[in-house]
Amino acid sequence: MNNTLYYLSQTLAAIFYPMLIPSYGIGLYFWKLHAAGVVLPAAYIWVGVIGTLLFTCLLPMSVILVMIRRGNLTDIYIRMPRQRLMPYIYSTICFGFWAYFCWQVIHFPAFICWTAFGATLALLLVLLINMVWKISAHLAAFGGLFGGVMSFYLTTGTNALTMCIILLVLAFALMWARIYDESHTPIQVVAGFLIGALCTLVPNMIAM
Repeated sequence: MNNTLYYLSQTLAAIFYPMLIPSYGIGLYFWKLHAAGVVLPAAYIWVGVIGTLLFTCLLPMSVILVMIRRGNLTDIYIRMPRQRLMPYIYSTICFGFWAYFCWQVIHFPAFICWTAFGATLALLLVLLINMVWKISAHLAAFGGLFGGVMSFYLTTGTNALTMCIILLVLAFALMWARIYDESHTPIQVVAGFLIGALCTLVPNMIAM
């Protein structure tokens, strides 16, 4: 295995770690609103960004790190399917709580709420599928980002071509990375991407 390509694959896997993707998504959402001239209170933005980071990354990651320290997990990527059950259950609870909080407490726009519920559904499906067949959580998360971005542009009528091309290029790069380091097969990464994309895209399209 070529060392340079291996390090590149590991860098891509780290940058697009599944629990970082929701924070990228909410940041991209507020950035696009700002670029469109929509002025939002700073507190509103900070609650969205920090809340997303806390409930979809920091809290789930804390459980993973504790389980690694106790010897229940081998690494942060949880490469062995039989080790994924408890971390995925806890992550799904955190995601679901944050989606409900966005909907009922903060009263975020419907787009954010449906995307958050869709991301929770994608994580739940990945959890269930991994009981019988290994699937890529990296690509499920990235697919969720792609579906969310597509939903945003379709609901606002904004031209999505450039952003979609960029995300698809990154998705293919991430697929290559997960296949190259032998974490997944091609069908596992494609299936993950499709599940994530459909889970965030379809609810927003139904709600239009």
